[in-house]
Amino acid sequence: MPTVAFYTLGCKVNFYDTEAIWQLFKNEGYEQVDFEATADVYLINTCTVTNTGDKKSRQIIRRAVRRNPDAVIAVTGCYAQTSPAEIMAIEGVDLVIGTQDREKIMTFVNQIQGDRKPVNAVRNIMKTRDFEELDVPDFSERTRAFLKIQEGCNNFCTFCIIPWSRGLSRSRAPQSVLEQAKQLVASGYKEIVLTGIHTGGYGDDMENYNLTSLLWDLDKVEGLERIRISSIEASQIDDAMIDVLNRSSKMCRHLHIPLQAGEDSVLKRMRRKYTTAEFAAKIKRLHEAMPGVAITTDVIVGFPGETEEMFEEGFRFMEELKFAEMHVFPYSKRTGTPAARMDEQVDDEVKNERVHKLIDLSEKMQLAYAKQYVGQVLDVIPERDYKGAPGTGLVMGYTDNYIQVVFDGSEELIGKLCRVKITEAGVNECRAKLVRVLDSSPADLSEAAHHSFVLERPEAIRA
Repeated sequence: MPTVAFYTLGCKVNFYDTEAIWQLFKNEGYEQVDFEATADVYLINTCTVTNTGDKKSRQIIRRAVRRNPDAVIAVTGCYAQTSPAEIMAIEGVDLVIGTQDREKIMTFVNQIQGDRKPVNAVRNIMKTRDFEELDVPDFSERTRAFLKIQEGCNNFCTFCIIPWSRGLSRSRAPQSVLEQAKQLVASGYKEIVLTGIHTGGYGDDMENYNLTSLLWDLDKVEGLERIRISSIEASQIDDAMIDVLNRSSKMCRHLHIPLQAGEDSVLKRMRRKYTTAEFAAKIKRLHEAMPGVAITTDVIVGFPGETEEMFEEGFRFMEELKFAEMHVFPYSKRTGTPAARMDEQVDDEVKNERVHKLIDLSEKMQLAYAKQYVGQVLDVIPERDYKGAPGTGLVMGYTDNYIQVVFDGSEELIGKLCRVKITEAGVNECRAKLVRVLDSSPADLSEAAHHSFVLERPEAIRA
């Protein structure tokens, strides 16, 4: 049996794409082996979001060449798309294919195994207008399935190279999304995470159909219990979106909404499409519509021109918004972007100091959010043994509002809908006691949906 080994760098979309490419190899009779083992084919899915991503990608490619010089070395992903000549210049590389045409990989691999002639299969991504259909019928995590619905981005933020590596926004056909969702549910998945490069931009290239339309259609899929959006921009959350988030019992009470900066002049230089006032107003409306909703965010620290005063203003703004968690990143120059050419680059030492301040703030807000739920009963779908170690007698999973919960339980609970009582809150995880296992019967699921409604809307109890 021929063997293939994968190495994935970068974002969750890259991991999805690697899983999809593995399906192509599996269908051809390949066995997957560890990247450090000897394989017939090595496939490296690269990242180019920072210059460091490029460097790391080259290191991994060279490691594969050293591991087995006779293997087919195939490189795909964002760095492959933007810099194919750089990669082809690395001795031992056989195939470079960017962020499209991945369905042709097996044809290229078979061809290379026959004639050993290197192939550069990268095309101009900016001319691509169709979504590349690559399905993933199963994942290593048994309880959450990722479903890619969108590719590319039209925003062209000044710090970001991604539109040049992924192309303009393309949406997957609604019927294709719904069919894949039904297949995932039939395979036993209870939660689907909708993902893409700019997920909230789904439908921008369609007439009279958008992400809200898709959410309502997914709400009708029988057996699907949770729908989670991987990320969405504040500017894309309108009244119709809030309505489906509020009324659908399947929508997870968690939204990841990137802020990137908490000061208006920095946002303007980033070319973000909102002001802090507009962002705050949207967050306020979400909290009013869905009391208890967890809102997480991304923040870039030390963007060119960010003064100490601007940082402090942003710090206070984030503190006021009370995020459930913040993902904090120091600004990193990306060659080829407008921000890399800007004056007033911030010193690395200053950036690191600011990063630590925001991480401390994030941990305080994360703990404050979790503490609200001590003593409450929530529904959890365990994903795995605690810390991935079987035999601990503990399992770990997430509530619909993305609190990580650990409680006493055996492997048999993994993938089942469990009702637990939160006993202790921590920064990264909460402890709980198992109250009951729901068996996915219609009555139990109806009760679970109502239970979530009562927890998230305390005013409904008083009424």
